[in-house]
Amino acid sequence: MGDNQEPAAAEPAALAPFRHGIFRSIWITTLTSSCGGMIQGVGAAWMMVALAAPAQMVTLVQASITLPIVLLALVAGALADAFDRRKLMIIAQMSMFVTSVALAALAYLGLITPWLLLLFTFLIGCGAALNAPAWQASVSAMVPREDVPPAVALNSMGFNLARSVGPAIGGFIVAIAGVVSAFVVNALSYVGLIFVLARWRPEPERRLLPRERLGSAIQAGIRYVAMSPSINSTLLRGFVTGTGASAASALSPLIARDMIGGGPETYGLLLGAFAVGAVGGAFWSHRLRVAYSNELIVRCALLSSALGIAISALSTWLLLTMAAMVLCGLGWVLVVSILNATVQMASPRWVVARALSLYQMATFSGMTGGAWLWGYVTERSGLTTALLIGASVQFGCILLGRWFHLPETEDMNLDLPGFREPETAVRVLGRTGPVVVTIEYRIAEKDVLAFFSVMAERRLIRLRNGARRWTLLRDLADRELWIERYHSPTWTEYVRHNWRFTEDDAAVGERIKALHMGPGDPPVRRMIERHTGYSPDPAGPDASEWAPITDPSRQH
Repeated sequence: MGDNQEPAAAEPAALAPFRHGIFRSIWITTLTSSCGGMIQGVGAAWMMVALAAPAQMVTLVQASITLPIVLLALVAGALADAFDRRKLMIIAQMSMFVTSVALAALAYLGLITPWLLLLFTFLIGCGAALNAPAWQASVSAMVPREDVPPAVALNSMGFNLARSVGPAIGGFIVAIAGVVSAFVVNALSYVGLIFVLARWRPEPERRLLPRERLGSAIQAGIRYVAMSPSINSTLLRGFVTGTGASAASALSPLIARDMIGGGPETYGLLLGAFAVGAVGGAFWSHRLRVAYSNELIVRCALLSSALGIAISALSTWLLLTMAAMVLCGLGWVLVVSILNATVQMASPRWVVARALSLYQMATFSGMTGGAWLWGYVTERSGLTTALLIGASVQFGCILLGRWFHLPETEDMNLDLPGFREPETAVRVLGRTGPVVVTIEYRIAEKDVLAFFSVMAERRLIRLRNGARRWTLLRDLADRELWIERYHSPTWTEYVRHNWRFTEDDAAVGERIKALHMGPGDPPVRRMIERHTGYSPDPAGPDASEWAPITDPSRQH
């Protein structure tokens, strides 16, 4: 963990995460690694131009970087929630190092073709896809909760600071020393981060339940996000803005060559201008979040991005196009940092990496599809048309906010209070099941409508936390008696389901209890489905292997 020194009184809140040593070290080495990646990207894009590839092949360089995130993000998120995130990051960095060395060697030998270049770019993107959810989900292990939003903004700023320095350096390296040198620099940039990660010893997470199988973990992540309206809105906005914003990034080499008539240095200047705006946006992101709503910030950022893309579509003057790229970078990083922080703060700890991976999948799906789309439109209708359509998509994302409003997350309490596994008279094992749970409520006739309203929230919470076949029953012989019923496939999954309840979820339970008229808490019955012809003892004849799955802390 980081050091605990108090910040100076005048220290801006936006820089508060730098008080923590491990965050500071990983941020710096990640900045170096990202800078190397941008240098490699410049080399790859310009090599594709030098190979006289068509416009769509040039834009596919961007697509080959983002496509792995679309394909692997959810698996990477599930792995990050289930396994040691530090080790996953080391594996990812090592894979990118090895691939970058191989790419540099083949380029030196003159064996690179357009499709081979795309393949190696794709493989490097696979390493980035594995690394990203683990790195972003690790932020909360490096800094306290109140520093998570500025830490997310600083991560975005670091990446875009690399984009301001990396492309300029990359253009200079390509112009002076050639593309191979750019690939070598990228390979060396991973060494520092691997070293820091190897020395980091985070406090291990306490696991009281067996690890979920990968398929089950992926399903749980999809289910939780699908049943969280606030996260759904964020994902949709990420997809649309990713599609529109990719017009600027994917077409930048062609803007430099065809609109301005420049070379790799010009391309580096355009990307550098983009990142100057991005760094400014990341630095101001935290202060804007304090003063304004997420929705207002995102709408203004989308407007900045749209104007920047539209200006770059019409400008043939380098300085004006650079100013337009500053607007694009400012808008892009503000949107990304706000959406990223919203997903992190709207997701409980047990599913945060999977939620982030789905957000990345949505955003990078837009970027990947957009990169292909803008190349297609450029080949058939021209570069200016493609850029103007991209600007229109950003304007459209502003209008989406009317129906898919971003949530405010400051008042959410997603801490996990814990769950005490109940004692049972019948012996059970973790694999025992299916488990049927019923909860009996006595509700006055005048409170039925209020009960229905709160039970609708309860149903959503139960289902997204893993319950199955949820139903609400009313006793025909007793007007006041209502029964909530749901299933879990095994006893372990029943315990896991209850461990996933957050403080906000528990508050819904308290509202239900307030409507309950009976003495004490509503009665809970936990039952095992049994079939005739099998042993009535769910634990089998040998009870010696039975043991509680969790430690007692709290029982819902």
